[in-house]
Amino acid sequence: MDVEKLRVTREMARWTCDPEALGFDSTDELQPIDSFIGQRRAVKALEFGLGLDSPGYNIFVTGLTGTGKSTVIRTHLAGAVSNGQGSRSAYEAFDWCYVYNFDQPDQPAALKCPAGDGRKFTDAVDELRNTLNRELPEAFDDDAYKVEIRRINEHAFEQRNERITEADRVAREQSFSVHFGPAGIAVVPMQGDEPMDQAAFSDMPEEEQERVNEARRRILSALDQTMDELRTIEESRVKAVNEVDRQVVANVVKTPFEAIDEQFGKTDEAKSFLGSLLVHTLENISSFRSDDSDSQGMLSLQLSMPASQIQRDPMLPFKLNLFVDNANVSERQIVVEENPTYAHLFGRIERPPTLEARPTDHTMLKAGSLVRASGGYLVLEARDVLTQPAVWPALKRVLREREIRPEDPADIFAPGFFSQALRPAAIPIDVKVVMSGEPELYSALARFDPDFWQVFKVRADLDSQTDITPERLREYSRFVSSMCSDASLSPFSSGGVSAVIEHAARMVDSQTKLSTRFGLLADLVVEAAEQAAVAGSKTVEASHVRTALEGRIERSARIADAIREMMLEGTLIVDLDGEQIGQVNGLSVYGDGDVVFGRPSKITARSFMGMQGVVNVEREVELTGQTHDKGVLILSGYIGANFAVDTPLSVNISIVFEQSYGMIDGDSASSTELYAILSSLAGLPIKQNIAVTGSINQFGDIQPIGGVNEKIEGFFDLCSAAGKLNGAGVIIPARNMSNLMLRSDVVEAIDAGTFSIYAVEHINQGIEVLTGVGAGERDATGEFPENTVNGMVRNRLREFAVGLRDFGSAKNGNSNGSD
Repeated sequence: MDVEKLRVTREMARWTCDPEALGFDSTDELQPIDSFIGQRRAVKALEFGLGLDSPGYNIFVTGLTGTGKSTVIRTHLAGAVSNGQGSRSAYEAFDWCYVYNFDQPDQPAALKCPAGDGRKFTDAVDELRNTLNRELPEAFDDDAYKVEIRRINEHAFEQRNERITEADRVAREQSFSVHFGPAGIAVVPMQGDEPMDQAAFSDMPEEEQERVNEARRRILSALDQTMDELRTIEESRVKAVNEVDRQVVANVVKTPFEAIDEQFGKTDEAKSFLGSLLVHTLENISSFRSDDSDSQGMLSLQLSMPASQIQRDPMLPFKLNLFVDNANVSERQIVVEENPTYAHLFGRIERPPTLEARPTDHTMLKAGSLVRASGGYLVLEARDVLTQPAVWPALKRVLREREIRPEDPADIFAPGFFSQALRPAAIPIDVKVVMSGEPELYSALARFDPDFWQVFKVRADLDSQTDITPERLREYSRFVSSMCSDASLSPFSSGGVSAVIEHAARMVDSQTKLSTRFGLLADLVVEAAEQAAVAGSKTVEASHVRTALEGRIERSARIADAIREMMLEGTLIVDLDGEQIGQVNGLSVYGDGDVVFGRPSKITARSFMGMQGVVNVEREVELTGQTHDKGVLILSGYIGANFAVDTPLSVNISIVFEQSYGMIDGDSASSTELYAILSSLAGLPIKQNIAVTGSINQFGDIQPIGGVNEKIEGFFDLCSAAGKLNGAGVIIPARNMSNLMLRSDVVEAIDAGTFSIYAVEHINQGIEVLTGVGAGERDATGEFPENTVNGMVRNRLREFAVGLRDFGSAKNGNSNGSD
């Protein structure tokens, strides 16, 4: 086989964006982008979800960080609002007020008003209260009112005096006097014209004392009727006074109450509330009397309740709580809740200060973002919602029931701890929730939450990459132009834009795709513009973009540099020259936050006669993941099918990732492990200046892997730092050719012939590159040619099988002889 045909050329190692093909010199010549790039499928899903107003058709937008989820959502929602998209175009805003519930004060009632009327209604009732506080004391201070009250009181006083005088006359006829006082009635015996004192009474004979007491009892019994008459007189007086007071109040409140009722009593709920408020006013007249009032013209009404209960403000029913104010809302709301706590999302019930001795009431209810977004859209971040206590189940419940009421979080997290919690009436809501999150989060919710599908029936999945086409190149150029315009950056030259676009291809390891993670690309644009400013350039060139990228690597390469330094010092043993049997440099990828780097690892294999087959040392000590274990088992399948068809597989093969002390997963090293096994069985040394990556199937086909660019560059950097670059190279799967987007220095080394990349499709091609010996194909008899890798492996395995058979026969023979 001609190994040279496997070499990757300069042109194959990287896709380049021709600046001339972009058709401009500077981004100043371009119009900023006003559409989304490469998200046709997600945009259609968004439009579908926004066009449906049925319950449950809320939207979950998925995509990797930086794919523009927030921008896509807000832009499309703004477009849906301005264009009147879907059935939600028939939008009518409403205000909501919480008012005092006269029947059940702990269950405030909710009143719905046309947008703008809520504030007017609240102000009107507040002005009504001020009017009553101002005009009622004046009415009670009117001379005609005072004359009438004096007449009623004097008439009652005369009647009272008549009853008392008559009672006293009757008592004096029996030598007693009657005294009416706050403590009750006193009947005192007379001694002449003066009341008898206690000493005189005691000096009387017992028979006389008994006669006096008996007479007193008869008089007291007769006075019961007098007391009933006095009580009747007082009740009549109070009733007459109250009637006059009610008439005065009725005359004062008639006009303002009728005016409010005419303006705002258009619904049964509002009319009922105003009627109850009028009754409350008439039943609590003392609250407005100036002679009993404070400086505000109000009296604290003493309600009939146990002393342990806290008294309420008599003016509380006049205080309306404008819960939702849409006076200035002319179109559907787009509410973005950045901090979706329970209170922020569903509303809350505030509590008075600790030292304030009054219970919670309807004026302490505060709206959350869900009710404020009713009729429109609420935008949430899934991760923020799921990390807040009790928010996710409550959100699902509200979206199913389509109504909401503010609640006290204390009742949710500590039920029963507070005894004065309110239970406000529920408010119906009509809101479409648009939630964004990572694809993994969406999958977890869809898998583990059976209610998830009921409330989020539409998924808009943002793609992380898009095809490279002339149209896309123009759109990416306009994106850079938009960034320059929005952030007031220096313009990019066509070369600078080309470098940004090439990095977009590098981000997805593709020569045919570009990354759509524009948030990350935007950061690169800003950093490159800063490099241009430092260099004093009026335009941002490709060199400034490369400098910005190098700066990123430098800032995050501490661990990669430390590992490379340990390899150069020999602490981590990696041979970069010479040849070794059963030893191959494998390539792996390590991630550390925002940086990913490749590092070589020595993989070794030892083979000897036995029956265990392939033994993965890491697996035996439980340092491997399932994917890696699968790759090792595939090796057994390949070896058995190719070399043990007509003879038993009589071998022990030990595979080790040398100096590896952490978990190993992934199957990208399975081809490397097989090369080490073949080398060990054939006794053929492997070139140590060539590293390997790629997985295999049971037929020996090399399968593609991830992180191919980082793996190649990691070995390149090590060889370069060690001064052993000349002749070094990497074997990669041929199916990864379209993923090559190597750094410029690696491409230059390939072009200069100092570094090589071999793209192989089968294990036989790779083993020839590593050993310089032909792999060997089966002939017509099914045998491998002598002096080929496969032939040598086949012969060694046969030797193991024969040796194990002979060893077993000899052992059995000796045993039989000794019996």
